[in-house]
Amino acid sequence: MSSRTRWLVLAVVATDTTFVRARYGDHEAFIGKCLHCGARLVVGLDGEPVSRATIEHVLPRAHGGTDALENLALACARCNSEKGVRHDSKPRFDGRLAEVVESLAKRRMERWAEPPESLREAHARYLARREPPKKRR
Repeated sequence: MSSRTRWLVLAVVATDTTFVRARYGDHEAFIGKCLHCGARLVVGLDGEPVSRATIEHVLPRAHGGTDALENLALACARCNSEKGVRHDSKPRFDGRLAEVVESLAKRRMERWAEPPESLREAHARYLARREPPKKRR
């Protein structure tokens, strides 16, 4: 996993109240819950998932979802994959997709922890680097 992705995982952990720093085996890790099923997810202090934690885009990127922290959560690989197969590939205005996105967005906001300003600033720089270059005239 790239260092940029690990940083993003840690940013999501910092904004999710289900994640706490705790002992895991003989070291410390962040332990929280899958956005979908509530299964335990473990992330190393370096941002590397110990369990099968994956970054979930609440509104799929294929439908205009971004890497904004409010649109990101951690999900187990199984749930994230199932959402991708069942819903993300549907047309943007599919009613069931809209229901799933609305439900996940609500759940994400229920778990929301306001990030420190330093994380907000770092994340804004991250997003700015990911924007496509502006066309010159």
